Amino acid sequence: MKIVAITSCATGIAHTYMAAEAIKKICKQKGHECKVEMQGALGIEDKLKDVDIKEADIIVFANDVGISKIERFDAYKDKIRKLTPHAVIQNPSIIFEE
Repeated sequence: MKIVAITSCATGIAHTYMAAEAIKKICKQKGHECKVEMQGALGIEDKLKDVDIKEADIIVFANDVGISKIERFDAYKDKIRKLTPHAVIQNPSIIFEE
């Protein structure tokens, strides 16, 4: 399975990166491909490519604040799972739950 995610938090520091690491770790454990874009204090890091978004089986939004360039996901709303960074950090497996 291919997973893409965007993480962002109110301050754009700790929870943005902690959620990204949690997602990467659970995907690796389960043998899934994973790419994570972080939108934090440094701006957009590891920006997802259009092909990454198109080919994703699951799109995870782990955010407390608005996502920059969210229109990239308009055609894929049925694949999006909206969560908070805190929820993902506490229980990364939540990204696989419906």
